[in-house]
Amino acid sequence: MSLLYGLSGGETNLNTIATKITVINGSQSLGLAISLVFIIAGIAFKISAVPFHQWTPDVYEGSPTPVVAFLSVGSKAAGFALAIRLLVTAFGSMTEQWHFIFTALAILSMVLGNVVALSQTSIKRMLAYSSIAQAGFVMIGLITGTDNGYSSMIFYLFIYLFMNLGAFTCIILFSLRTGTDQISEYAGLYQKDPLLTLCLSICLLSLGGIPPMAGFFGKIYLFWAGWQAGLYGLVLLGLITSVISIYYYIRVVKMMVVKEPQEMSESVKNYPQVDWKLAGMRPLQISIVFATIVTSLAGILSNPLFTLSANSVNSTPILRSAIITQEIPQSKIQVSSAEDLIDK
Repeated sequence: MSLLYGLSGGETNLNTIATKITVINGSQSLGLAISLVFIIAGIAFKISAVPFHQWTPDVYEGSPTPVVAFLSVGSKAAGFALAIRLLVTAFGSMTEQWHFIFTALAILSMVLGNVVALSQTSIKRMLAYSSIAQAGFVMIGLITGTDNGYSSMIFYLFIYLFMNLGAFTCIILFSLRTGTDQISEYAGLYQKDPLLTLCLSICLLSLGGIPPMAGFFGKIYLFWAGWQAGLYGLVLLGLITSVISIYYYIRVVKMMVVKEPQEMSESVKNYPQVDWKLAGMRPLQISIVFATIVTSLAGILSNPLFTLSANSVNSTPILRSAIITQEIPQSKIQVSSAEDLIDK
């Protein structure tokens, strides 16, 4: 960031920086390329993209669950907001370069995040690798550079907020009552706490993209925007890794619901009686119910919500100018090809 500040001649306004670095350094400047690489590294660290993800599983497992719940959604949303704000504006002249880098990050994140999550025994570590994979999905919307891409990105981050917070709130409750976060300890939970099982199941199935949950429509919008932009390989990889992710989400749901009474874990056998009147329990109950309702209704109301996201993109000057700028070269190509045909 400081390198970008120096290359722009000491400017702090992003629009002015974009103008100055193009005039002074040109789009092929080595200093500008180094600045872009370091800024993308910082953004990738913030959104937990591979290979800058190493901190995520350990922090998720070792930190208090409420802190992890905030980090899992707040940090990621802020990182993508920074990416849109900074890269689209300041590095508009290097769009192809940062699109290429984010394509590589998306591929690595989707593959590694979903594959490694399969072998996790801690539900917090599993959700850590899940969040890495989710960042890869969201990057598809960023790479498209179209209004549908940005709209699908905003829509998915909105529903991801409730899906992930709902899941982590359920984990908080289970940890408070049992003192563990091991997936195997969730066996037979439905028979002791049906509400917690239902809410956690809905949130996990939505994260996996199971219809008619909100996560399904969020991924559909992202993949469709990528397909329209010609990112066929990236979309196909996203579909394949989404199918892989369904396994480790459903594994937890199966553990909670399908197990027979004799197959209950020790933690569930000693599960305390559910009493929502205890201090601090009522806010958690309201949180999981609210997150579950929003996750369920957002799937039914996905079209109006996506329309709101599209309207927000269309009313944002930064994104509109970026979309128009990327559309101009295409129109020039079409005009020049038409003129060549007329000349012939």
